[in-house]
Amino acid sequence: MKVLLKIVIGCFIFLLALTLLTITTVDWTPYKETTYYKQTLQSLENLAFEGTDNGYVLGGWAKANFTPDTPANLVAYRPRGPYEFVEDSSYVKAIIVGNNKFKVAFLNYELLIVHPQLAQALRSAIKEQKLPLDHIYFTATHTHSGMGGTIPGPVGKIAMGGWDESLVKHIAKGTLSALTKALNNMDTVSLHTKKSEAANFVSNRLIASDPIDPYIRQLILKKNNGSTCSFTTYSAHATCLSSKFMGLSGDYPYYLSEALESRHEFAVFAAGAVGSHRPKAPGNDIKSIQQYASSLDSVVRSNTIDEAVMGSQVLAAKLPLKLRSPHYRISDNLRLRPWLFNWAIGNNPAYFDVIRIGDALFISSSGEVSGVFYKAWEEQANALGLSLFVTTFNGGYIGYITPDKYYSGDYYEARDMNFYGPYNGDYFKEIVSDLIAFGAKR
Repeated sequence: MKVLLKIVIGCFIFLLALTLLTITTVDWTPYKETTYYKQTLQSLENLAFEGTDNGYVLGGWAKANFTPDTPANLVAYRPRGPYEFVEDSSYVKAIIVGNNKFKVAFLNYELLIVHPQLAQALRSAIKEQKLPLDHIYFTATHTHSGMGGTIPGPVGKIAMGGWDESLVKHIAKGTLSALTKALNNMDTVSLHTKKSEAANFVSNRLIASDPIDPYIRQLILKKNNGSTCSFTTYSAHATCLSSKFMGLSGDYPYYLSEALESRHEFAVFAAGAVGSHRPKAPGNDIKSIQQYASSLDSVVRSNTIDEAVMGSQVLAAKLPLKLRSPHYRISDNLRLRPWLFNWAIGNNPAYFDVIRIGDALFISSSGEVSGVFYKAWEEQANALGLSLFVTTFNGGYIGYITPDKYYSGDYYEARDMNFYGPYNGDYFKEIVSDLIAFGAKR
């Protein structure tokens, strides 16, 4: 009996120690009272643009196919193994904008995300090649039917296709090829923006009656020879295809880009403020997503109104974003300890890129920011004479950024994918608003 009692007590002590080691409580300190908030404000106060205004803007673009010879693991949903066929090839696309003194490269990947470790590998390759680029702005299409192999760590290995060093080198090689071609074909460009309402094709996937960001936004570059390039954003997640689909595909962004290239020499699709937003596609097979992409293209075709981008400055800045410690919740008030989260997912950097090209302002987010926020930001930007583009997957990844009212609800985005605790909605709203004001002053 005494032996059994000792075993029971020992098990209890072990489980208690394990619980204390792995679980703690949610930190509900208002964000304005935290050190991380004050640190970010200090960085914002010291933020300055780099760049020049030479009275003209140069633009160049190119792409490279990085579909591997051997099938890679598919990403997202669950461990799916290697793709069984190639429905759509995967590309890296580069747009370089600048002048003879300062150049910004917009890099776009047909991937779920640009993981921080992938971004670092790409930056190192670009630096080693000594390409004359001053700022790199990462984007992704966010296809959920693309390849993995670019996301390290235990969770990455289990569900995201893991980390494949040879594949990463292959992607880096394609990136250098696209950038070199884009640099070599740079020419003077004129710029226009275009905003087309596509509210019938996207919805709020958390609360159906809540606001959405309904617009397809484009920055269109036109060379002296008449060739054009469209940088396009939209807020609907690229989740049209079934989770049982075992082919490699770029989902609807691939087919929308293909449709846009019937009128433009080159088209890039960058995921916009996709948080809380789902596509209203007619089905989950290839034919259905082609139809969905065609409908979106019809919206763009029917809109003949565009606006010239005034000004010729090309400016760039990067704001480090400090955050609360990791808050992966297992209940309303309990979370995993930060060390366990960092072991499983990684301690990812967070930052904003801010690019101003004339009166077009680009802000990149490390979090999947909700499109619910976009209307207020855009109204602020427009009042300041700016056309706003908010994109995600910038080489940092911190989960979803949703309105604070969602945090207490039983929503996947706010519980399972909100990595850094309460009040991030209001925190992001404030910081992005500050960045818009910062962009308008220069």
